[in-house]
Amino acid sequence: MYPNLKLQLWRSGMRQNRLAQLVGIHDTLLSKILNGFREPDPQIRTRIANVLQRDEAWLFAVENAVARKVDGPETACQRDANK
Repeated sequence: MYPNLKLQLWRSGMRQNRLAQLVGIHDTLLSKILNGFREPDPQIRTRIANVLQRDEAWLFAVENAVARKVDGPETACQRDANK
């Protein structure tokens, strides 16, 4: 998951499908990239950074993978079930 990419998309006010169109990819592929299900190839990363006018390394900085695995959706559901 790329929280900086999501943040910049939100800050830009651009819709996800519009970014996909400008980058030249299908909107479902962009959705998978934003949600961490697909790793973008270098050309797509560069095109996204150019459209959003941000540093590619910053946009694609990865969140702490250990924290994500420990406190993922399954853990949150289990916590809610124990309430």
